[in-house]
Amino acid sequence: MIELRRVHLQQGALHLREITLTVPRGSYGVLMGPTGCGKTTLLELIAGLRSPTLGEVWLDGRNVTDCPPGLRSIGYAPQDRALFQTYTVAEHLAFSPDVLGWPRAAIDLRVAELATMLGITALLARYPTNLSGGEAARVALGRALASRPNVLLLDEPLTGLDESTHDEMMMHLQAVRDSRLQTILHVTHSRREALALGDQCIEWTW
Repeated sequence: MIELRRVHLQQGALHLREITLTVPRGSYGVLMGPTGCGKTTLLELIAGLRSPTLGEVWLDGRNVTDCPPGLRSIGYAPQDRALFQTYTVAEHLAFSPDVLGWPRAAIDLRVAELATMLGITALLARYPTNLSGGEAARVALGRALASRPNVLLLDEPLTGLDESTHDEMMMHLQAVRDSRLQTILHVTHSRREALALGDQCIEWTW
């Protein structure tokens, strides 16, 4: 479950006021709103990359407002993919499990599972500069899923993809949704995505 309880954020010209939001455990929430309204900032608050001025962030019944990002069991796929230029695809998929201290055999198995699921097995030795936009999107999703987090945050994950790749990524996201292993919050401008993926569509009203 994702809960924001009367969250405020004041940073320079950015001011979010009195945000209360709940995405039930195992649900796929889709957040829609105009450009510049603060949707990405909201994901960063949940992920622990920003701290609220007031209010609380709760995940799965636990107040994580003051917890560092690594202790929140969150997978985050930012809009710009934010891939590490010196890491191969395999190293991206292994990153979170490795940081969390998984055994090497378990990491290798997880990398193989994700690569098969996302159709990127043939790309495991490549670096980001040799990936297409669609391939980079799949790697970013795989990295976010790698450690089996309880919460998955997706910031415009289908932006900039051609029609065929967009439809393939939609299928991958539907499979993630149908597993019900994560509580998901997906930011988008696309009502088509919201209708196809979301259990809950949240219109920006803050």
